[in-house]
Amino acid sequence: MQEVEKIVSVCHKIYNKGYVSAFDGNVSVITHKNTVLFTRSGVCKGEITADDILEFDLKGLLIKGEGRITTEFKLHLFAYSRRPDVSAIVHCHPVYATAFSLVGEGLTDHYFPEVILTLGKVPLCEYGTPSTNDLPLSLEPYIEHSWAYLLQNHGAITLGRDLDDAYYKMEKLEHTAETIFKARMLGTPKTLSPDDISKLLKISEETYGIKVDPRNIY
Repeated sequence: MQEVEKIVSVCHKIYNKGYVSAFDGNVSVITHKNTVLFTRSGVCKGEITADDILEFDLKGLLIKGEGRITTEFKLHLFAYSRRPDVSAIVHCHPVYATAFSLVGEGLTDHYFPEVILTLGKVPLCEYGTPSTNDLPLSLEPYIEHSWAYLLQNHGAITLGRDLDDAYYKMEKLEHTAETIFKARMLGTPKTLSPDDISKLLKISEETYGIKVDPRNIY
C-alpha cells in the first residue's frame, strides 16, 4: 500500500531531523478507503517498518495489524472529525517548538511572509493530560482554522492535506521556532506591520490564488 510506505518514510524523516527521540511521536493518514493508518506505540520512528503501521476505521476500531495503539490516537481522530480538509497528521516533540510550549508561548507574532502563508498563527493549546479527552479538546478553540499547534508541556502537531503537507508544516514550524529563538539571543526581532501583512495577503490571493483564513492571521 502506497500510504504505508509514505508513512514509514515520514517517520524516518522526523527521527533523522531530531523532531522525536526514543519512542516519541506518532503519524497518521487517511487512506483512499477512508480508513486511518497509524503508527503503533512503543516503536522508534527511526526504525519503524511497514509491520508497525496499524489500520483503523474512523471510529478507532482496529482493522489490520498487531501492536498497541497510543492513547494520542484520540488527538488524531478529533482533528479528522472536525476537519474534512485534513488527510494527514504529524505529532512530534521538536526541541525549539516544544521549548516555546514550556514557557507558555505560542508562535502568534508574524515575522516571516512564508510562515503566514503556510502556517499562520501557531496557537498554544492548554495542557491536557495524555490518555484523557482533555488532550484532544485542547485543540477546540483553534481546530476550525489552524494548521499547526503547540501543545503546552508536550510538543507540537501539524495537520496536512496529505502526508507531505503535514510533514513540511512540522519542518517549517521547527525552523521558525529555532530562528525566533536565536534572533532573541541577538536582540528584539521585528514583526511585520499590519500593512505589510495586508499587502502580502492581497498579492498571494490575486497572484497565486492562496487565500488565508483571517482567523489564522488576526
